[in-house]
Amino acid sequence: MTAAEVVAALRARGETVATAESLTAGLVAARITGVAGASAVLRGGLVVYATDLKASLAGVDAALLAERGAVHPEVARQLAEGARSRCGATWGLGLTGVAGPDPQDGVTAGTVHIGLSGPPGSSVRSITVGGDRAAVREAAVDTALDLLLDHVKIPGRDR
Repeated sequence: MTAAEVVAALRARGETVATAESLTAGLVAARITGVAGASAVLRGGLVVYATDLKASLAGVDAALLAERGAVHPEVARQLAEGARSRCGATWGLGLTGVAGPDPQDGVTAGTVHIGLSGPPGSSVRSITVGGDRAAVREAAVDTALDLLLDHVKIPGRDR
């Protein structure tokens, strides 16, 4: 139900969202578009599965990617900022992580970083998820939508 709550809250505020997704490869945008009325709030999304696309499409600092790798909290923050600015949205979500089953660049499977960029600034929420690839990706989507909802929900309304 979170996607419906996100769409309703964004519509009530007259705001929009865009995504830059790596490990979720568009699942956040797909979840949002599963809600009637999503076209009023979803500006677009970037699927940046390949590391070089994080820089060229989403504007993540190439030096950061070379030094820290693609799965890092700062990469998630820059993905969110890139989605927001490049798609002209009020809010940006950026997701990067390792769905598994194997580690990537020394980062264990189940590690996920979710960036959020909006009017108050940028932040990152990091989680560690157990389970298979599908479970990690679904948890990443759920957490991203929860993070956005925490910032856009209308005070006084129940979740």
